Amino acid sequence: LLGTVYLDHAGATMFPQSQLTSFTNDLMENVYGNPHSQNISSKLTHDTVERVRYRILEHFHTSAEDYSVIFTAGSTAALKLVAEAFPWASPGPESSGSRFCYLTDSHTSVVGMRKVTTAMNVTSIPVRPEDMCVAETRGTAARDPDCQLPHLFCYPAQSNFSGTRYPLSWIGEIKAGRMCPVSVPGKWFVLLDAASYVSTSPLDLSVHQADFVPLSFYKIFGFPTGLGALLVNNRVAPLLRKTYFGGGTAAAYLAGQDFYIPRQSVAERFEDGTISFLDVIALKHGFDALERLTGGMENIQQHTFTLAQYTYTALCALRYPNGAPVVRIYSDSEFSSPEVQGPVINFNVLDHSGNIIGYSQVDKMASLYNIHVRTGCFCNTGACQRHLGISDEMVKKHLQAGHVCGDDVDLIDGHPTGSVRISFGYMSTLEDAQAFLRFIIAMQLHQCDGQPLPQTIPGEAGAPPESEAQDAVPATVDRCSSSPQEDAPTDAGLSNDLPPNVAAVGLHPPLLTATRTQQTPSEKAAGVLDGGLGPHVITNLYLYPIKSCAAFEVTKWPIGNQGLLYDRSWMVVNHNGVCLSQKQEPRLCLIQPFIDLQQKIMVIKAKGMEPIEVPLEENGERTQICQSKVCADRVNTYNCGEKISSWLSRFLGHPCQLLKQSSNFQRSAKKRGKDQSSGSTATLSLVNEAQYLLINTSSVLELQQQLKSSDEHGEEELFPTKELISRFRANIITNGTRAFEEETWDEISIGSLRFQVVGPCHRCQMICINQQTGQRNQNVFQKLSESRARKVNFGVYLMHTSLDFSSPSFLSVGSQVLPVLKENTERQDLLASEKHQDVIS
Repeated sequence: LLGTVYLDHAGATMFPQSQLTSFTNDLMENVYGNPHSQNISSKLTHDTVERVRYRILEHFHTSAEDYSVIFTAGSTAALKLVAEAFPWASPGPESSGSRFCYLTDSHTSVVGMRKVTTAMNVTSIPVRPEDMCVAETRGTAARDPDCQLPHLFCYPAQSNFSGTRYPLSWIGEIKAGRMCPVSVPGKWFVLLDAASYVSTSPLDLSVHQADFVPLSFYKIFGFPTGLGALLVNNRVAPLLRKTYFGGGTAAAYLAGQDFYIPRQSVAERFEDGTISFLDVIALKHGFDALERLTGGMENIQQHTFTLAQYTYTALCALRYPNGAPVVRIYSDSEFSSPEVQGPVINFNVLDHSGNIIGYSQVDKMASLYNIHVRTGCFCNTGACQRHLGISDEMVKKHLQAGHVCGDDVDLIDGHPTGSVRISFGYMSTLEDAQAFLRFIIAMQLHQCDGQPLPQTIPGEAGAPPESEAQDAVPATVDRCSSSPQEDAPTDAGLSNDLPPNVAAVGLHPPLLTATRTQQTPSEKAAGVLDGGLGPHVITNLYLYPIKSCAAFEVTKWPIGNQGLLYDRSWMVVNHNGVCLSQKQEPRLCLIQPFIDLQQKIMVIKAKGMEPIEVPLEENGERTQICQSKVCADRVNTYNCGEKISSWLSRFLGHPCQLLKQSSNFQRSAKKRGKDQSSGSTATLSLVNEAQYLLINTSSVLELQQQLKSSDEHGEEELFPTKELISRFRANIITNGTRAFEEETWDEISIGSLRFQVVGPCHRCQMICINQQTGQRNQNVFQKLSESRARKVNFGVYLMHTSLDFSSPSFLSVGSQVLPVLKENTERQDLLASEKHQDVIS
């Protein structure tokens, strides 16, 4: 974690080196066989697994007399097991049937149980958290000691969305009939979803005796993944029903008759097949490391809650100079104690006008500071709807607009589709919290004031690079904005008091004096940006033979059916065959390919390395095709050989290989031009989205002026034009007449070639990398985000509309570009341009 601020412990916590060392030593020193055998190694495995079961029960302050441990593939598999095995009663002439109730603030895997119950004709009822306040009244009304109709209520001990902790006392109250989720007679059983809660807190099952407790061990130890358990109260276990039976679960069965007798042990009856016994053994080393490093879950709970409370207080205090809050926090508590709140903070970042900044933008900015956060709805749609004010109709509308769970569509019609979540683990530090707070201040407040941010050592986790060390501002502070109703800016006078625990971050007292205005572009630059209506001409042509490596500039180049010939035909992959980009390996930009069409070779150069040659086409007889993935698409590739693999590995410092897309493989484009029939799909090389990327020099010059105006060191050429152009890795550069006019184009013609504009290019943090040095600078992404209303679009994608290969086709520098505007956009573009210039000035 050196240099990394990891704040997604609710997603998956980290594992210590000592845990892995101890586990691997165990495997090296012992022979563990299949526990279903009877030999010595199998007996060792069986006994070790049983000891781990006891260790798990001890961890939760219970024993084998009260609970059984059923190993599963995770908490989701444990929930599915309960849904399938619970003794549901279907409705009949004399019975209304069972009820399946779940808190709406539940993980997707809990809500998904209703598909199983629906198939059994059992009614599912969602219960809102606020409805549980009147559950006690319903319990009194529905009490009928003679009715034993089984019902199941599921709720999380801790919301994985907001960290809210729901009362563990509900377990006893509901089972005793003093509380009732819905007013129906019968006997209630309780499933406590403890997966999120037990990652940082102790759970005492001797006091809170839930009937079912699903959990995932990677949430607690970080390793192993893919292993969970269902803790079943032994009083309930005999009621569970099972249909399928797998290896190891049968006391006896016949292959020729419907005869099957299950094993007596609850665990053996429900653990179908051979369990992941080596992963189970790894748990022993997880418990040892956890206790040795922390002293127990009580210490972890206090440590993680203190960090969350500190960060929450500081976030609440952050204000813009106009008094508006910097973040909106989604919480049902005020972080008063670990009994009501876990170490999770869910929020959205606001601009100075109270508008939400999309979580995708925040995530991209955080990655520039090497801060790892979680974004989206966190597999908890119910909590997401409740806190963000998203109606059922809006969810369906968002789906129609193309938004699905887990994507980066963060705003639709100005309304958020999700939020940002940070969470702490036992290895989190105060420095992690402070680095995160410095990032929020740097991202949001630096454009509001010209004063320096609290300093960090360059290179420290969460710190900007040295070039940005002075480009920072103080935060003004006030109380928290926790709900959508608290949008209104407050009186600036309220911003005077700085809480002591916020001062510990190093935030400066608020400056209530007027802040400096942004420097306006020079008259000369304004002339360039607002130039006359001269013709559009191609000024530069680039292809990128190796994906994410340096550009190869040409003046004339043939085009193929996938774009410029050999553009992004190769890619560098790591030892696992995963495609590398500059996001993971910035030094890729220092690898310079040159293509010689006459000799049919590509020459690759890098500083300190001897040049190496790679043939442009594969040898069909010796080529072994392998499958790889690029941008979620399957592609057929072949390995370019050990020689180039060794060359790349030496330069980059870790094992990697060079792969080329197979020439006879057709990768279909997702984007389609309007004139393209559904039957004729355009094909792509190893590009991200489209065959070509075009940028307009006027757009680059405008961004350059904004970067100059944000610089306080008096440097004339902080970002030279050509260096800035290279960051956007476009194929076609035009001279342009007005900044961002390319976004109003519907199609373009270059000579006899026609191209469809298929949309803007949504930029990622790669534009922060200097393509000549491989060094990062966050200013480019941040300034582009600010100036473009938080949508980091730059350049447009192009696709062939029609292509005739009966004669060679070329693109050339100096060729005229004839754009066709989108319908009804000329007037809108003029108004938008005027508005954009107003924002800049």
